[in-house]
Amino acid sequence: MNRDALEVIRTRRVVRAMTDEPVPRDQVERILDAAAHAPSAGNRRLQRFVAVDDAATLRVLRMVSPGMLQRPAAAVVICVDAARAAGYGFRETSSGLSIDVGTAAQTMLLAAHALGLGSGPVTSFSRAAVGVVLNLPAGWRPELIVCLGHAAAAQPPPVAPNRRYSWRDLTSWGRLADDDVDDRA
Repeated sequence: MNRDALEVIRTRRVVRAMTDEPVPRDQVERILDAAAHAPSAGNRRLQRFVAVDDAATLRVLRMVSPGMLQRPAAAVVICVDAARAAGYGFRETSSGLSIDVGTAAQTMLLAAHALGLGSGPVTSFSRAAVGVVLNLPAGWRPELIVCLGHAAAAQPPPVAPNRRYSWRDLTSWGRLADDDVDDRA
């Protein structure tokens, strides 16, 4: 895992088709270790991870996750510990909780790519069904699934046109003039 961080960021892609080759547990553990180092609001670590590499459990997760197009060899379900979050005064809809899930997910996606694995996030799933499948404790709310595996040689076409945006396309400097705001709307 000695790749330049900026190269890893630039070359990471969502993998929508995976082979059935297993992902070694030590690689999943390295990805989880990376996620434990992701930024967290107030360093409270209110997210919890459930790693799954059992083929039968993964099949059931796919049944309740219409967004899981790939057939991953492993997956990590990122949950929010809502009870702990409430203890810190976070509302269930607090954006800070979603940001923590996002930073953990992005860290996992980058770590997987650095290890030579394919990965992809899934947000389309039944929270209640995932909770039952994984026997989650009360208060753990599944928010995102990170699929892990080896990228298949052929990938489905992108959902949207594959236009690459540069930072210049996405950035304005300083305070915007009124005509700049109208142009970007």
